[in-house]
Amino acid sequence: MAAISAWFWNERFWLPHNVTWADLADPAPGVEYPKVGHLLSALPLALGIFAVRILFERFIAGPCAAAFCIQAETSRRAQPNAVLEKVFTSITKCPDSRHLDGLSKQLDWEVRKVQRWFRLRRNQDKPSTRTKFCESMWRFTFYLCIFTYGIHFLWQSPWMWDTRHCWYNYPYQVLTPGMYRYYVTELAFYWSLMFSQFIDIKRKDFLIMFVHHLATITLISFSYVNNMVRVGSLVMAVHDASDFLLEAAKLANYAKYQRVCDFLFVVFGISFFVTRLVIYPFWVINSSMFESWSIIGPYPSWWLFNMLLLVLQVLHVIWSYLIARIALKAVMRGKQEGFMLAFFSLLDGRSGLCLSPLSRLSPLLRTCATVSFPSALSPSFL
Repeated sequence: MAAISAWFWNERFWLPHNVTWADLADPAPGVEYPKVGHLLSALPLALGIFAVRILFERFIAGPCAAAFCIQAETSRRAQPNAVLEKVFTSITKCPDSRHLDGLSKQLDWEVRKVQRWFRLRRNQDKPSTRTKFCESMWRFTFYLCIFTYGIHFLWQSPWMWDTRHCWYNYPYQVLTPGMYRYYVTELAFYWSLMFSQFIDIKRKDFLIMFVHHLATITLISFSYVNNMVRVGSLVMAVHDASDFLLEAAKLANYAKYQRVCDFLFVVFGISFFVTRLVIYPFWVINSSMFESWSIIGPYPSWWLFNMLLLVLQVLHVIWSYLIARIALKAVMRGKQEGFMLAFFSLLDGRSGLCLSPLSRLSPLLRTCATVSFPSALSPSFL
């Protein structure tokens, strides 16, 4: 076990040249550097965030939904049938003609009756508008709070205004209480999302989102352990900037405030394109790749970190293309039914597309999209 630990925490991978773990283990009095043990505090905090979410959705979001006359729909339930239920859970939720013919003969049912049973059974698993409203209101509240906190914290930080400060005196950069709270809260939130997946209504993208949350947690933890928290805080702030706007647009859509929804989506789109295609590559990646090269020089974990940031930028381009494509389709359909109504009908999957890159992309893009820093737009990243 000691050999595995020594191999994993190899100083030549994690740290710049001529720096050892011993150099960081005994800082001066009153000075604190990031340590692996700090990340463990995110687990109890994640349980606390999950508990707050349950209370929030029940006592705040629920009454808000009722105030907007959003009620939980009562969908018709498929009649119990052990044979069809086994096919639904184990084989396919959308049987093709071959399966339909076989089940029709086996049960002595008409094919249309079998199709109707599967349609009703699929609808049972769909969350109601009220459920989606409560989830979006919780995400909106959290994203808005964490973005506000992040901007307030970074506004007072020198690396917000001169990104070279991300690398001066690296890795001997002091961990401030504000940075610790920012990182641990973001990490705890994504842990809470992993917990909630096993309790919430099961979605078709359960496994994809699980991998996404796991990858996000890994990346936050990686940058923390490596003390790249300064540039990491910039990455988180850039991504948090548009998340709450998307959730706000969804809330307006569920409440049927069409003009408000249209306006919020336009603001979200502008924010997304500016932060992901302009600020992120020309501000964050420029600092992480070029300024850091000239100040501290490259080393193995530096290469890995920047490779992941570049992969994320590729995903930004893909997501931007998908948003533009869906928005264009919504504009075309909006001539008859209203722009945002058309957009969110596409978002809900009637067109086979979805704004979330982790839910209905091609298998290749789904694999790539699991690599992302927080804020997804999910999610946190779309």
